[in-house]
Amino acid sequence: MLSIIKRIFGPLQSRYAGSVSYILCGIGNKGGQYHDTRHNIGFLVIDALLQKCEELDRENACNASIIIEKLPDNGMMVVCAKPTTYVNRSGIAVRQLLQRYNKPLSSCLIIVDDFNLSLGTLRFRRRGSDGGHNGLRSVIDEIGTDFPRLRVGIGPIPKNTGVIDFVLSNFNDRELETRNNMISAAADAVVYFCENGIDAAMNHFNT
Repeated sequence: MLSIIKRIFGPLQSRYAGSVSYILCGIGNKGGQYHDTRHNIGFLVIDALLQKCEELDRENACNASIIIEKLPDNGMMVVCAKPTTYVNRSGIAVRQLLQRYNKPLSSCLIIVDDFNLSLGTLRFRRRGSDGGHNGLRSVIDEIGTDFPRLRVGIGPIPKNTGVIDFVLSNFNDRELETRNNMISAAADAVVYFCENGIDAAMNHFNT
């Protein structure tokens, strides 16, 4: 039975549990067909963050792709994770990550797209509702509302376009430069959050 549990969830606690300061979890859908969609901004920010940090190790556990990273300036160790559960069940991975690395909710930053914010906008929140995002709803169902999140703007939704069609669409050519700049800025914002905390991040990035 224990071997089955380990195969499904990995070891109950990672050897890095006492060393990592934050869990940084991007929300998105696995699979090449979703890679560049608006709903995968969370994954794309994690990818950009990995380019700025030093990779220490990789772990496959908690229904997520996990990379242990060292931040560029202060050497802080963090967990960068992309759930493999698809957006609507992201909370399962987040709950397991918190257990595996033995971290409080305040140390788990969720990075998520937000169609209520204009493309290029970043907004940190200490806690809150799901804002109509199914991934955040899943996380809230699993761990409650008291976790920090970085909302990354992908909106607005054009008239006569459904929410699902919009979030699963690719960015058009006119949006690509803004998208790329926003992703890079979001990765920098995540590093700032880790180094300075949620209050400083909110004051610095929210407009």
